[in-house]
Amino acid sequence: MNRRTLLRTAALAALAPAATAATAGCGTTGKSRTGAKGPLTGLRMIVGNSPGSGFDITARTVGKALTASNAARGMEVTNISGAGGTIGLSRLVNSRGSDEMLMMMGLGVVGAVFTNKSAVSLEDTTPLVRLIQDPSAIVVPKDSRLRTLKDFLDAWRRAPDRLSVGGGSSPGGPDHLLPMQVAEASDVDPAKVRYIGYDGGGELLTALLGSKIDVAATGIGEMVDQIATGDVRVLATTGRTTVKGIDAPTLADEGVDVSAINWRGVVAAPGISRQRREQLVEALRTMRDSDEWQTAMRRNGWTDAFLRGKEFEDFLAEQNKKVESTLKRLGLTK
Repeated sequence: MNRRTLLRTAALAALAPAATAATAGCGTTGKSRTGAKGPLTGLRMIVGNSPGSGFDITARTVGKALTASNAARGMEVTNISGAGGTIGLSRLVNSRGSDEMLMMMGLGVVGAVFTNKSAVSLEDTTPLVRLIQDPSAIVVPKDSRLRTLKDFLDAWRRAPDRLSVGGGSSPGGPDHLLPMQVAEASDVDPAKVRYIGYDGGGELLTALLGSKIDVAATGIGEMVDQIATGDVRVLATTGRTTVKGIDAPTLADEGVDVSAINWRGVVAAPGISRQRREQLVEALRTMRDSDEWQTAMRRNGWTDAFLRGKEFEDFLAEQNKKVESTLKRLGLTK
């Protein structure tokens, strides 16, 4: 063995213990991270838009409830906004094999994949659970001249280009699809709708209260406090039945044949083991049964919609087809 080979061999031998120690402290090899003993630790959840959005509120509520239920400890929430959540989705997909990376997602991300022509899709992730359904609403500021849904629709039909409708999602998201579907069902040309998209519910609320838009399409949970204080008024909700605590009819009650329910769930990075997937699903199931989570659902007007593993995977496939079909019908994608 010459001198160069001898030195290289010695260097590799010296590095070997350090590399082994680093591996033991991450991934699925640490007991606390696998959940073999005690709560999961080191979890990181991506939110694909800004603080104050529905995804953000849900993600941070999940973090608190995971801790309260002792299913996990210290989950970190990171906002990676842009392109309707597909930038965050790319970050997750590029974290292949990471046992700690999660993403809060929902109907908005499904649509954004199509309208942004994303190179990655939810099919590239590991689906964990669908958590909730969140009814949406058509809302206006408290001093708006539009007192009822009929007022809004009549004004919209007369001059659709004179009313601005805002939403907390990019084209293809639920806040965008809702007014387009309402327009289509109300003899308003969707192509003439003045839709202004904002990066989440926080920015949307600021625009609505600042009179930058006339009407907003939004998840009820994103404006529940402002609805309670009367700062915004609900013209109609989008579910099949009225929402408890909300003094407003459904769209169907007002003769508009549209029923739109948003939903949110959690996916993990691709390439994780089956065992790890089951551990993450079990942690989220434990969280869902906690008092902290049940209280949060009531406070935000959410409905339990828990689906796990393969059932959630099949649901995502069905949603992909449904959203793509709707976008094509409205001329929003080819």
